[in-house]
Amino acid sequence: MITGGAGFIGCHVVRLFVNSHPDYRIINVDKLTYAGNLANLKDIESSPNYTFVKGDICDFEAMLSLMRTHHVDGIIHLAAESHVDRSISDPFTFAQTNVMGTLSLLQAARICWEESPERYEGKRFYHISTDEVYGALAMTMPEGELSDRSAHKVYGNDFFTEDKKYQPHSPYSAAKASSDHFVRAFHDTYGMPTVVTNCSNNYGPYQFPEKLIPLFINNICHRRSLPVYGQGLNVRDWLYVEDHARAIDLIFHKGRTAETYNIGGHNEWRNIDIVRLLVSTTDRMLGRKENEDMNLITYVTDRAGHDLRYAIDSSKLQQELGWVPSLQFEEGIERTVRWYLDNEQWLDNVTSGDYMNYYEKMYSGR
Repeated sequence: MITGGAGFIGCHVVRLFVNSHPDYRIINVDKLTYAGNLANLKDIESSPNYTFVKGDICDFEAMLSLMRTHHVDGIIHLAAESHVDRSISDPFTFAQTNVMGTLSLLQAARICWEESPERYEGKRFYHISTDEVYGALAMTMPEGELSDRSAHKVYGNDFFTEDKKYQPHSPYSAAKASSDHFVRAFHDTYGMPTVVTNCSNNYGPYQFPEKLIPLFINNICHRRSLPVYGQGLNVRDWLYVEDHARAIDLIFHKGRTAETYNIGGHNEWRNIDIVRLLVSTTDRMLGRKENEDMNLITYVTDRAGHDLRYAIDSSKLQQELGWVPSLQFEEGIERTVRWYLDNEQWLDNVTSGDYMNYYEKMYSGR
């Protein structure tokens, strides 16, 4: 069972598991809130080993019934509210979904699995979290810093490791931190076979266009303002979403029970440098003059509690399981911009809201 499988990261995980594990039966459970889009999975929606269930992870009885009906023996839990700005304006929804929703799944899985003769044998509860639970890191400016960036830079000597103290600074990261603690507590209390991963910022196809990269690609195409928080000096570690999905597949099958693994690209970029790269790449692909749309960049009041720098150390994952990112950031951005330009209809349907009718069209009469 994969929760949140109609979302950005979730759809890539569902697609990978359906295509790579034909002997598995994949149950995709998604509430289809604004960020869930079944059109993201159009290519596999008729696969014989795939089933979609519209459901709310906070509905404990529904989750328990679903697990019993389908004899679920593995859960990959991605369903979450994830946009920091939304968490600042509506923290209750984030606490409800991210904390109580996770607890609902944990309790349903515990009851379901403890009813079976083999109990926890062959079972796994895999919880996907975020690097934001660790708080913020100090930042230093690399030597020879330029306004134009063409090479990888590291903006500090400290990184998020698996034993880093939790210091969440936003309602979103606080809710995710709490859900992480519940998952670990269910292992310690009940012996549930769990694993937790904390990942850096993802980017790539099918990302909902409220997030920086797809939002700005769309704005550049339509020559709309590119609003950058503060001076754009906040640093994030970026990972191509398909590399994250590969890591999830590997950890689900080979990760050690009760362990935490950090997943990152070792790929730090300042927000302003990403925006400049997006402008230059998108302008080139649209056949416009080089950097023609740099004048779209504007600076707006910084976000409340805006962490300065995130950077993941994924050495544990690399050393134990042999995972490494497959793409350099510039190549990933090329692929991402090209995908959004080639899938204008998908983007138009999302920005207009038409995508929310896909479920009714697809599943009416079934």
